[in-house]
Amino acid sequence: MKVLLVISSLLSLSSAFVPTALRPSNSVAVKMADATETVFDQEQFIAESKEMRLTHLEEQSMFALKIACENYGNAVFPNAMIAGDVVITDLLGRMGYLKDGKAKIMVVDTFHLFDETMEFLKVLEEKYEFKAEVFCADGIPVGDKAAYDKRYGADLWKEDIDEYDRVCKVEPFQRGLKTLGTDCMINGRTRWQGAERAWINLFENAPIGGGLAKCNPLAYWTLEDTFDYITKYKVPYHPLHEKGYPSIGDAKDTIPVPEDGSVKYVDGEWTGDKTIWLDYGKERIGRFVGLTKKDGSTKTECGI
Repeated sequence: MKVLLVISSLLSLSSAFVPTALRPSNSVAVKMADATETVFDQEQFIAESKEMRLTHLEEQSMFALKIACENYGNAVFPNAMIAGDVVITDLLGRMGYLKDGKAKIMVVDTFHLFDETMEFLKVLEEKYEFKAEVFCADGIPVGDKAAYDKRYGADLWKEDIDEYDRVCKVEPFQRGLKTLGTDCMINGRTRWQGAERAWINLFENAPIGGGLAKCNPLAYWTLEDTFDYITKYKVPYHPLHEKGYPSIGDAKDTIPVPEDGSVKYVDGEWTGDKTIWLDYGKERIGRFVGLTKKDGSTKTECGI
């Protein structure tokens, strides 16, 4: 009896169950089994269900971020400005942690990013009132590509991709965490991104610098959830999503998916078959293109 009462209560809260006379003519509806005039509007139910899911995910993520920022002394968010990262940025901004400094934003400039990426960082800094801590290859002034080329070589990534990753990604990343005194690292990894991340939880212990807490506030989000959030709150997003890129890394090995750029996300609207981006494990298929490890296997991670 209690179960029936709960179900009845939930149905009363949903506008998906409406009298036939009030149902829009273009909606998809199924007449209920009791042969009454009440119909079930499938499209309305799906929309409401997605909203309920997103609300739950938001609350769950904000709770995780609250723990990361208030239970630890130095929460740091290494931000690559991809879709999930701008969601986390917005959540931190809504909670006031960027403005009050309880969460610091860290960015690793590899000197091979798209031009749009560092420009987009300025947009986020202005909107959310923070100043990112930018780290790059050791011994090189921030933003000085010529100095990098002179010391390490413009073609380092072609000659030795593992050394490139160490110099331009891993070392500056670890140095940044250490410099900022990080005791909790926030990041945007999700289970939806693929099998190698399929079992991550909201919190983990990261084997970096002797060990630190790692907060994965989007652990249970899909990529569709991420874009739904961006649409709902009109969150600034990387401009390359409008040019066919589901994820953004180095310009040298990141491509649109599909390569003709036919799938795009523009101001809350999709062009093309969005499932090519949103299917399980597909978010990052345009990354690390053409790169192989020394053992000949395909590269899927940068080592961070």
